[in-house]
Amino acid sequence: MLSTDPAHSLADAFDVPLASRPRPITPSLWGQQLDAQERMEEVWGDIQAWLLQVFEWAGVDGVEAEELSLLPGLEEMFALVDIRAHADSGEWDVVIVDCAPTAETLRLLSLPDVLAWFMDRVFPAGRRLNRVVAPVLSRVSDLPVAGDDVFGSASRFYESLDGVKELLADTRRSSVRLVVNPESMVIAEARRTATYLSLFGYRVDAVIANRLLPEVVADPWFDRWKARHAAHLAAIEEGFAPLPILRADLADDEPIGVERLRDLGAALYGALDAAAVLHEGAPLTVERDGDGMALLVELPFADREDLELGRRHDELLVRVGPHRRALMLPDSLRRRSVTGAVLRDGVLRVGFGPVPARGAGAAPAPVAAAGGGA
Repeated sequence: MLSTDPAHSLADAFDVPLASRPRPITPSLWGQQLDAQERMEEVWGDIQAWLLQVFEWAGVDGVEAEELSLLPGLEEMFALVDIRAHADSGEWDVVIVDCAPTAETLRLLSLPDVLAWFMDRVFPAGRRLNRVVAPVLSRVSDLPVAGDDVFGSASRFYESLDGVKELLADTRRSSVRLVVNPESMVIAEARRTATYLSLFGYRVDAVIANRLLPEVVADPWFDRWKARHAAHLAAIEEGFAPLPILRADLADDEPIGVERLRDLGAALYGALDAAAVLHEGAPLTVERDGDGMALLVELPFADREDLELGRRHDELLVRVGPHRRALMLPDSLRRRSVTGAVLRDGVLRVGFGPVPARGAGAAPAPVAAAGGGA
């Protein structure tokens, strides 16, 4: 189990010391917390040395230069390298990644695509330009210029990330589990996260509803809280359908240490295999469709006569018989109006028109029953 959160809490949760390399927590569980500074020196030594020279040239030295050399996103990139190495090593039955909050996790999972685009399009041109400009710049300025060793280190580091996206998006091997507290804002954020994870090609296979008031709490003072939690739990079940919803009740003490975490895991998963993929539904996808866009959602057992669609603000509402699902639309679709929908071969395809002209407004039109086209 490794943590990608810069504000590490994994060691605190297990109440054991952890380091930048895997250490045993129990005979069958090992843990790791990345040290970005240590990994920077190991993996990006040439780049860090050049950055320190640049900061010194700019009048920054000492501790400030050391801190500034840890560029934003480095910890996430080092984590990706380790995830791939652990998955390929054959040493582990399961690799568990304790992710940072939503924004950092989305950045972590989008890094392979961003880096691939940069390395394919910008990096080669930058390397060639540096070879031309560096000799001239060195004659007119004492600014430290990146040498080929720096570009070589960056290239080798990128190569170590090769295959990470394929690993994380392989829905037979990898999945994401979202932890949601029974609070309106947390639920809304988690639903947006699920949408974007699907768009990136990552499977969410379960949602954990966390810190629910247990039934044994009978004091009337908590009645209002219990009613709110029941309503929020219903919203979670509706908003994330058809994903399985696992329940974790609010404990009477902090779940710190191996034994308390073991009890929490047993109550949470019961007879389920926690390491298995708990839901195999395919993620939704968005593709270009002429001047517009199309949202594709797999509904393998849906019957067109039982299918209804609607739109409410930023949500697309899908009802199949008694089952209802509310999809949070991504930013790329929110300002577009729905132009129609069709269900064919188990795939619901919802069309969206072009982005309205500036000042025209977003006026999302309601969607009628989908059937063969609407």
